[in-house]
Amino acid sequence: MKTRTESDLLGELEVPSDAYYGVQTQRAIENFKISNSKLSDKREFISALGAVKIAAVQANFELNLIEDEKLVSAIVEAATEVMGGKFDEHFPVDMIQGGAGTSVNMNANEVIANRALEILGYEKGDYSIVSPNDHVNLSQSTNDAYPTALRLTIISVNKKLVAELENLIEAFRKKGSEFSDVVKMGRTQLQDAVPMTLEQEFEAYAVTLSEEVLLLNRMSDLLLEINMGATAIGTGINSVPGYASLCTQKLAEVTGEKFVLASNLVEATPDTGAFVVYSSALKRFSLKLSKICNDLRLLASGPRAGLGEINLPEMQPGSSIMPGKVNPVIPEVVNQVCFKVIGNDLTVAFASEAGQLELNVMEPIMIHSILESIELLINAMVALREKCVDGITANKEVCYEMVKNSIGIVTALNPYIGYKTSTKVAKEALETGESVYDIVLRKELLSKEKLDEILDPRHMISSHEF
Repeated sequence: MKTRTESDLLGELEVPSDAYYGVQTQRAIENFKISNSKLSDKREFISALGAVKIAAVQANFELNLIEDEKLVSAIVEAATEVMGGKFDEHFPVDMIQGGAGTSVNMNANEVIANRALEILGYEKGDYSIVSPNDHVNLSQSTNDAYPTALRLTIISVNKKLVAELENLIEAFRKKGSEFSDVVKMGRTQLQDAVPMTLEQEFEAYAVTLSEEVLLLNRMSDLLLEINMGATAIGTGINSVPGYASLCTQKLAEVTGEKFVLASNLVEATPDTGAFVVYSSALKRFSLKLSKICNDLRLLASGPRAGLGEINLPEMQPGSSIMPGKVNPVIPEVVNQVCFKVIGNDLTVAFASEAGQLELNVMEPIMIHSILESIELLINAMVALREKCVDGITANKEVCYEMVKNSIGIVTALNPYIGYKTSTKVAKEALETGESVYDIVLRKELLSKEKLDEILDPRHMISSHEF
């Protein structure tokens, strides 16, 4: 493999001659062989880095910090190509790394500088013409460029997450409308409660997930506050007055997002609170999604010795020893994804707490954890919707028989015969096996006509006048 020689603080190092990255990226490749997750796999992250570099060079040009218009044009063109995905394979650094994101920032600086050199007609590595540090990284530090790119990345992928969540919500809502005539027993503490419809149950799933759309978007909006111009620790060293606000404005123009400059850059530079609350929103969503999957598995349990109220699509044989067994594999895998997201949230919390003084160096594991959680959730929701929810059917007769035979329907008698008498009826029904209906008639507590009206399952699924 042909190489070119580049140098940095630590000396010379060979870099593949056709690589757009340079010496600092090469060191990161050699130092951080940690995970199978590479920056090259994170399309939105690379795009965000390109956007940050465009905003920075445009602000520098407008402030006359770079006066060569051709140089600026080449950097903007190169960064635009990075945003478009042209050089993703030249971002090989591991997502889990030391250095507070310096390897990622320099990877972007080097790729953009070398592509700009190529655009201007020079060889890669000729940094006297276009420098990764002096030009592409001008007026910046990793400590403001990197977290700003992180924020833009999460904002971008949150839109994909919410879009898929809305698809799942619609699937539950549509399925619920199919079950409007299926009366079943509601349950509390796994015990019979009162009747409801299967539509009401599925609509409740849709509503509880709809709440997460609002929360995820609210938490994503917190990421719009950035610290560009803070440079190393928030004092703005190596930047000029006006750069911070102008760069923020330029980034908003490049991305279409409503970025605002933090009011105190010394505070904003080590602060990772927005990452914490967004990750927490992912956790809350996962808890709800996992609970729904638990419900689906319970409602479909059996098919003969469980609840058996619904049927999940059969996806694969369920046992190597038990013929005919089919397991609820899709809800099961979604449960496991949710457990992983909950664990990732704990990682984000520990990483945030580990910040010291004017910088939190643990941001790489935060973004790795958050992006992994989002990717897993998107894939899990697609599987749940397409391979489970869309194909659910109801066992209407099973549901209705459970309602008729349930002691729970005695609750409907409370307003008519009183709680104490209703309790006696329920106890007798449990002890003798006689139905609530028959006991009430035998004891002449109500007329047959009134009892039929009260115990009509449809009469019990909504509020009404007594």
